[in-house]
Amino acid sequence: MKKDIVVIGTGMAGFGAASRLGQAGIRPAVYDRNDYYGGHTASFREASGFLFDLGPHISFTKDPRIQDMLASNVGQEYESLQVKLDNYWRGLRLTHPVQLHLNGLPHDLIVEIIADFVKVHDAPERPVANYEEWLVASYGRRFAELFPMQYTRKYHLTAASNMSTEWLGPRMYRPSLQELLRGALAPWQPEVHYITHFRYPKQGGFHSYLAPLPRIADIHLRHEVVAIDPKARALQFANGAAVGYDALVSSIALPALLPMIAGAPADVVDAARSLACSTCVLVNVGVDRADLSEGQITYIYDEDICFTRLSFPHLLSATNAPPGCGSIQAEVYFSDKYRPLDADPGEIVGRVIADLHRCGILREGDRILHQGARVVRYANVIFDLGRAAALATVHGYLDDIGIHYCGRYGDWGYMWTDESFISGERAAEAALSATVPARS
Repeated sequence: MKKDIVVIGTGMAGFGAASRLGQAGIRPAVYDRNDYYGGHTASFREASGFLFDLGPHISFTKDPRIQDMLASNVGQEYESLQVKLDNYWRGLRLTHPVQLHLNGLPHDLIVEIIADFVKVHDAPERPVANYEEWLVASYGRRFAELFPMQYTRKYHLTAASNMSTEWLGPRMYRPSLQELLRGALAPWQPEVHYITHFRYPKQGGFHSYLAPLPRIADIHLRHEVVAIDPKARALQFANGAAVGYDALVSSIALPALLPMIAGAPADVVDAARSLACSTCVLVNVGVDRADLSEGQITYIYDEDICFTRLSFPHLLSATNAPPGCGSIQAEVYFSDKYRPLDADPGEIVGRVIADLHRCGILREGDRILHQGARVVRYANVIFDLGRAAALATVHGYLDDIGIHYCGRYGDWGYMWTDESFISGERAAEAALSATVPARS
């Protein structure tokens, strides 16, 4: 007898779960609190004609299976682009990653950075207790404090000394002394970044990659889960609806999920609430010219500039903006735990536009054709030093009561598109394999 497996969330992880269940001959019911499907993979076409994703999304997976699936989902209609990244620091535009392109910095500073790097390069390796120690051991203190530690306070909203290194993976390149010197002497183009090329749909934004979801699942929108009874295996929604399930796959963010669960122990709920993440105010701007940037993404280090990163959607696909126009998406980060949201989105739009002029991205005389903001309540997981223990407590409890979590906010990790999809597949596989006792 087939199980009644319910999936909560219609983002990339929920799509992965629905796909795996479809392979098992199950057409799942998938629920979402929003009036659209896609979760953080959603895209919005504004009345002005500009299209903005819910955050900067590109697909750079090297997994052939995921590559083929995503390409098929958009009928092989995608752009294949070489990644172009740069950095803004104190009025300078520096090639990314900065540690390999010091030549754009003042000469005295280059000498200081190299001298500091040589000290740590020649020092014996020793264990590191946090991200700050890793940065200093990798680059020397001078570079670490001026660049990644400063960026950490803007992006992760806490000090590097309060972060673990679990999230790093290939994200931070450690150069050799020869590479550091080469980049200090003259411009060059080393192929060391974990992204070299990426794909993006030609039409419809990143959301187009989820096109098959309505064909393989019964999607129920405007269904916000407010209560879960794991003994009765029942869900209650804010609109008054209720459903039962044999197995449950959830991509709900853990701090929101645990308080909904009937009988959840107080220490587990407290552990979930202690998990830190950022809230992102995405400020979207459309301009009457396209030559806004040479690269698709710019990282902003200066702490007196409100945004942390800029992306330029019209450089991903020409269909993301009206002909001859350009678009900017600015990310401004906050955190309930470390830096609470301090203004309404309209005020933040004004701050962003002012700082875009300060950085020289916008010029006097530019005509702004669109401006607006969207608040993303759960943006990036913050890998602070309390995360691991709290997460073990929460996941252990969910495993015990048979709720199969997935995605960036269920696994509470730093996941890319392919990893989120695979996380959903794994959760669905666990739901398929689980023993199902009679409902109480």
